[in-house]
Amino acid sequence: MTELPATMTAIGLPTPGGPEALVPEQRPVPVPGAGEILVKVAAAGVNRPDVMQRKGLYPPPPGAPDIPGLEISGEVVALGAGVTRWQLGDKVCALVSGGGYAQYCLADEGSALPVPAGLSMVEAAALPETFFTVWTNVFDLAGLKVGERFLVHGGTSGIGTTAIQLAKAFGATVFTTAGSPEKCEVCRQLGADVAIDYKTEDFVAVVKEKAGGKGVNVILDMVGGSYIARNYEAAAPQARLVQIAFMEGSKVQIDFMRLMLKRLSHMGSTLRSRPKAEKAAIAASLVEKVWPLIEAGTVKPVLDQTFPLEKASEAHARMETSAHIGKIMLSVG
Repeated sequence: MTELPATMTAIGLPTPGGPEALVPEQRPVPVPGAGEILVKVAAAGVNRPDVMQRKGLYPPPPGAPDIPGLEISGEVVALGAGVTRWQLGDKVCALVSGGGYAQYCLADEGSALPVPAGLSMVEAAALPETFFTVWTNVFDLAGLKVGERFLVHGGTSGIGTTAIQLAKAFGATVFTTAGSPEKCEVCRQLGADVAIDYKTEDFVAVVKEKAGGKGVNVILDMVGGSYIARNYEAAAPQARLVQIAFMEGSKVQIDFMRLMLKRLSHMGSTLRSRPKAEKAAIAASLVEKVWPLIEAGTVKPVLDQTFPLEKASEAHARMETSAHIGKIMLSVG
């Protein structure tokens, strides 16, 4: 076993700001506590919450590292007290509460998953944040069922590409919105039955037309703002709407009569601050129900562009253009 170094390269955030606020620093290599594993990071995913943290709008939860990064892949190189699920040398991907933009990162043993057979380490690092998010919100919380109609906004985002594939794999009719004809075509290739160019089409009108006037049963939304009232219009009676972000804003004036008349359920959730036991339960469901689909090639992570760790600022600049299709990644190995 190679002795671990005392320090590592990590991406610090001395002051909130634009992409240039992300700077490589030397930090102590963390030491795993009880129930934790230390992972030598091969790759890390870049996600919207990282951008919000960089801007000073999404502080890490208590006890989490101030280093950005919520998902990683790599090799287990140290075990905390009481760890039984993993051994030194295991290849894992993991959902973490922070610290992913670094050469070494701690993970709770329950939030780590085996790297699916056939996937590269970069592909594996693209799984945890989006697959945990989609599974817990669309399937656990909203209870999407076979034969139902499902709408996800932002179909070519990491969340969107994952949600389209999983909803289709589990028997839903999939509607999505995206910002260009090219992006809509990607969504259709991933399994979307109806892809709507939100810049030239009214998604409410298209949903009503394509759903025979019935609307959709489940909506996954990260836009908020003006989309909230429009989601209510596009929803079928007794539909379930799950809010996971507010890219257009969280404060709106809205007539809730539609919510009442249609008997809608509008729910919200965050993932980062949830208890370890809840994250471990989601991980167990993914390994049982989704990992076989990934290993069979039915579902796959969609990758946009990969940057070296030291160029995390360029990765964030790429995300802020919204030109990306799928996941933006950092290569750390």
